[in-house]
Amino acid sequence: MKSLSCFGFFSPTFFRCLSVTVGVTTLVACGHVGVRGTGDLGIIIERASGRVQIVEHSGATRLASVSGLGDLSHASVVISRDARFAYVFGRDGGLTKVDLLLQKIDKRIVQAGNSIGGAISQDGRLIAAQNYQPGGVKIFDAASLELLADIPTSFGSEGKRSKVVGLADAPGQRFVWSCFDSGEIWVVDLSDPRHPQVRTFKQVGREPYDGLVTPDGRYYLAGLFGEDGMAMLDLWHLDRGVRKILPDYSKGEEKLPVYKMPHLRGWAIAGRYAYVPAIGRHEVLIVDTESWQEVGRVAVAGQPVFVMARPDGKQIWVNFAFPDNGQVNVIDVESRQVIKTLTPGKAILHMEFTPRGEAVWISARDDHRVMVIATDDFTTRQVLQADSPSGIFFTSRAARIGF
Repeated sequence: MKSLSCFGFFSPTFFRCLSVTVGVTTLVACGHVGVRGTGDLGIIIERASGRVQIVEHSGATRLASVSGLGDLSHASVVISRDARFAYVFGRDGGLTKVDLLLQKIDKRIVQAGNSIGGAISQDGRLIAAQNYQPGGVKIFDAASLELLADIPTSFGSEGKRSKVVGLADAPGQRFVWSCFDSGEIWVVDLSDPRHPQVRTFKQVGREPYDGLVTPDGRYYLAGLFGEDGMAMLDLWHLDRGVRKILPDYSKGEEKLPVYKMPHLRGWAIAGRYAYVPAIGRHEVLIVDTESWQEVGRVAVAGQPVFVMARPDGKQIWVNFAFPDNGQVNVIDVESRQVIKTLTPGKAILHMEFTPRGEAVWISARDDHRVMVIATDDFTTRQVLQADSPSGIFFTSRAARIGF
């Protein structure tokens, strides 16, 4: 076995054989020792079974299934710097490190009572988990999952903890997040991970529900559920404080029912314009990222959940909350019109573009399948079976700020 270690990375076939019987005879009998990269790998969450699929998008195939990840009814994933490991955050507070090459769990801990996501640091050495219960953020060593810092989001005279939402990585070895209950934005500098330096911005708006960092890493924006608009923080100039943008997009009109919160992490930037889901509206807002003023809006089929730009910025793909969650709208950026409505399945929960945008993977939870759809002619290239699939996360995220 020692002589084989020089190969480094092996093919998935090799590892399936290895997991059954470890021995030189078995390895030779398999006959599939090889080398592969991780750049085209990804994870599909199977939310009902506590399981993930490992897939590759070059051939649109499933490579393996990994079980034992706990409650994945709301799960998110970040990717290690070298694109070998996927860190899965589960609803039960579980943090699971999955080895995409060995196709198994590398490490798993339960770090909170209820967790909804996390982020990976600029240098790839730190994992941050955002928690609903008991509230706060925990910082872990990415290699060992050792706890390095526990940052409670306490507020008020009684010392209550706020639910944490919108956690994102930022340049300068920082993380930034929003506090739903206290209406705050926190920025933490983790240059020294065991001694975090926290800066708090208060009264940013009522009930921030999600947040994101712009692709260049400069601005953090938090969507507000309790009022119109968004809160924006310039990460280059923290002393300027939080600025309110888009304060009047509903103009006093009654909001429609919100059956599922929009997700800002998948927002769309196309050129100088941002395409943002409107809370309680069947619209996508168009925002000039130089002035941060609304410059238009596009009527869509329902309450947007994910609003995502094709990597070349030519199209915006939008999925929706119930009862319109069987549809996907495609917006043409030049005309600012919906040019295609797709009905790929029941309960469309997530979309993920291949790195250069020739295809998009779409999960249909209630049809138990993932469709691979061409973005030029909207034909279905492949269908993969999955048990109640939700999130889809490709390793290309490893090189993107805020993902």
